[in-house]
This record gives sequence, structure tokens and C-alpha cells, in this order.
Amino acid sequence: MIDFILVRPQMGENIGMAARAMLNCGFDRLVLVEPRPDWSRDAAIACSAGASSVVENAAIYPDLASALAPYTLVYASTARMRDVHKPVQDLRAAAATMNSADKGGGRVAVLFGPERTGLTNEDVSLCSTLVTIPLNPAYASLNVAQAVLLVAYALWQPDKTLEPTVREAATNGDYQYLFQHVERELDAVNFWQVPEKRARMVDNLRALLLRAGMSRQEVQTLHGVITALRQGV
Repeated sequence: MIDFILVRPQMGENIGMAARAMLNCGFDRLVLVEPRPDWSRDAAIACSAGASSVVENAAIYPDLASALAPYTLVYASTARMRDVHKPVQDLRAAAATMNSADKGGGRVAVLFGPERTGLTNEDVSLCSTLVTIPLNPAYASLNVAQAVLLVAYALWQPDKTLEPTVREAATNGDYQYLFQHVERELDAVNFWQVPEKRARMVDNLRALLLRAGMSRQEVQTLHGVITALRQGV
């Protein structure tokens, strides 16, 4: 399982928008560490745009050390390199590592600091690895919800991409039969107006059809199209 941990969030609105970003990508385990005492749960729910269950079920801890105790792998999300000697991975590499650890039965957490200050060196010291989000080096500022969405999407993408449509590829024999059909019909309408160019034009036409990488069904459809056009002559 992969949890998203907001460290010292200041506003309920930010918490709600982060929850919305998480649920967009199928994540619903939110942890709040030292939220500001007067943060508004109602404001968070209002800004979650339907992801209220993520807010309502969020675990709340008084300090980061206790929040991180159950995890086997902890990443700190930061746009700034700090004076802390930690391994650093870009977002794609980090997402692959986190997904692998999750599949292996580990508990994974990724931390996000408060918008105004980000994570402190002390926060980062409790993490195993830093994850950086490559952005414009002259302006790498993100709000919490944006950072959460980018990380959640990177984690979601490898496993939730749409399965390719299963299709039976046309065989070389299918193409040979199609070539014969096309060329026969073109001969019938005297398409080859310059006979000495016929061989070259046939080669080009065959190359065009082969580049299409058609399925057997698509080849059959093309046969039908050619027959229909011929019958309409």
C-alpha cells in the first residue's frame, strides 16, 4: 500500500484538493502530520470535490516520527536539494521503485511539506530517499495538490494504462491475396496509364499497404471496400 503524508498542512482547502488529486489516480490513504489546530474539515471536504471519504478517513499524527513508524520505504517529495546526504531519484524512477515495493508487500509513504516552507532537514532525515519533480529550474514552485497529483499520476500510470486491444495480425498470405485483388481491379479500369511504370507503381502500392500493419479483419474490410467500388462502376 502507498500512503500520501501531508506534513504540517496549514489549510483545510489544501488538504481537500490534495485528497481530490489522490482519488483521481485511485489512491485513498491520506495521513496528516501536525495539521494546524484550526484547520477546517468542512473546508477540506468542500474542496475535495467528491473525495470526502479520503478526508474523513485520514489518519492524524502529532509528529512525523510516529507517523512513519510502520513504513518500509519512505520518500520525501522536494523541489529543492538540501544539505542532507540521501539518495535522489527523479519521479519516474521513484514511481517504479515504490510500485515494486508495494507489489512486494511493503508499506510505502511519500511525504509532502507545507506550501510555505516545504519539508525541513529534520523531516527529510527520517526518509530513505528524495524524489524530485523535474520542472523549470527558474520556477519550480508547486502547491501541495499539484505535487500530490504529479506523484499520484506517476504511480498510477504504470499499472493502470489501458490494455491494448487484442487483434489478429494479417499474415503475409493475407497481404499477397490483397495485392492480387487490388492489382486485378486496377488492371480492369486501366489504372496503369504508362505500362512501363506499372512494376514500380505496384512495388510502391505494396509497400504502402504493408506499412499499414493491418489486422486480418482490416484486410477483409478493405477487400469489401474494393469489391463495392468495383460493383458501382
